[in-house]
Amino acid sequence: MDYEGIFAGAVAALQAERRYRTFAEIERDTQRFPRATWHSPQGPREIVIWCSNDYLGMGCHDTVVEAMCATARAAGAGAGGTRNISGNSHAIVELERELADLHGKEAGLVFTSGYVSNETGIATLARLIPDCVVLSDALNHNSMIEGVRRAGRDKAIFRHNDLVHLEELLRAAGDRPKLVVFESVYSMDGDVAPIADICDLAEKYGAMTYLDEVHAVGMYGPRGAGIAERDGVMHRVDVIEGTLGKAFGVVGGYLTGKRAVMDAVRSYAPGFIFTTALPPAIASAATASVRHLKASSAERERQQAQVAKVKRAFEAAGLPQLITDTHIVPVMVGDAEACKAASDMLLADHGIYIQPINYPTVPRGTERLRITPGPFHDDALVAHLAQALADVWTRLGLDFVPQAEAAE
Repeated sequence: MDYEGIFAGAVAALQAERRYRTFAEIERDTQRFPRATWHSPQGPREIVIWCSNDYLGMGCHDTVVEAMCATARAAGAGAGGTRNISGNSHAIVELERELADLHGKEAGLVFTSGYVSNETGIATLARLIPDCVVLSDALNHNSMIEGVRRAGRDKAIFRHNDLVHLEELLRAAGDRPKLVVFESVYSMDGDVAPIADICDLAEKYGAMTYLDEVHAVGMYGPRGAGIAERDGVMHRVDVIEGTLGKAFGVVGGYLTGKRAVMDAVRSYAPGFIFTTALPPAIASAATASVRHLKASSAERERQQAQVAKVKRAFEAAGLPQLITDTHIVPVMVGDAEACKAASDMLLADHGIYIQPINYPTVPRGTERLRITPGPFHDDALVAHLAQALADVWTRLGLDFVPQAEAAE
C-alpha cells in the first residue's frame, strides 16, 4: 500500500481545486504592530497585517507582555501537567475568577483553546442532559459543529438567525430537554445574533442557552464582555463561551456559567481532563489583558472609528464589501483562484497581508478577503489599503460596485 501516495493525492486534490493553503512566514514586532516582517523568498520585507484576530493589538500591549514575562521568570515556562495532576496554578485560578466576573457568572473554566472549549464544552453538556435535543445555528463555527456531533444526541439545525424556524424546531422537540447553541458575532459575514429574541424563545420552550462570544469578547459592551453585555442580556444566557486568543491577544478558551454547570464540565469533559493546562505565564498575560479591557474603552473606541473609516473608503472606491455592523469587513471575490491571486498580489506588490478565505470556511462562490481593522491602523494605512485593493481589483478584472449602489 502506497500510504505516502494517499496523502500526496489528497494534497494534490486541494491544489487542483485552488484550495491549497499557503502560509506566509510573519514576524510580529510589539513596537510596530500592525506592521511586521515578512520572511519572503527574496528576503525580509516590511508588511502591514490587515487580517489579524488580535483585534485590539493587546498581544503587543506592554502590560500584557510584562505580565507574561514576569510570571515566566517566577513560575517557569510550562504548566507542569494537567489541571487534575499538577497544572492547577494560582495564575489559572485567578484568570477563571476574572472571566466569571467579566460575564457576571458564578464560575469560569479555562481550556487550551477556544476550539477545545466549544467542542468539549458542548459535547459534555449535551451528554449530561438526559434525552437532550441540540438546536444549532446553521452558520455555527466548526468547533461548535464538532461539539454537537460528538455529543451523540439528536440535533436540529435552524436557518441562520431565523427565529421562526428556531421556534418551529423548539416546538417540535416538545417536552424534551433542549440546548440552543449559537454565536454572537459570526466571523465570516460579520453579522450579529438576535440574542434577546433567542433567549425569549429558549425561556418559552424550556431550553438551555449556550452562546459563543469568541469574536465579541473584549470588543463590545462597557467592560468588553461582548454583545450580550452590550445588549443587556448577559444574565439571561446560561453558558457563555469565549476566547483569550483574539481581542485579549493571548491564547486559550473558556466557559462561564453557574457553578454547578462548570463543575460538571470540569469533572466530565475529556478536552479538559486529559490535556496539559495553560502555562501560568499565559494565564497571567490573559488576566492582565482582561483587566485592562474591563477598565479601558479607549482601544474599542479607536478600533470602531478606524473600522468606520475603512468601510467609507471601500464604499468610495466601489469595492464589493459585505455590509456589517461589526468590526469584520468582508470584501467579496466569489472565486477561489481569484481570491488567492488577490491575496498574493496585495502581499507582493503592496506589502499588505490579507489571507484568502475559501471553501470549506465559506461556501463555494462566496470566497472573500476578510479584513479586520484595528486601533493601530492609522488613516494613512487605511488610504493605502483602499488604493491597493482598487489596483488589484482592476488588474484582476474583478467586479466593482457601481457608485450609485455603493452610496445606498
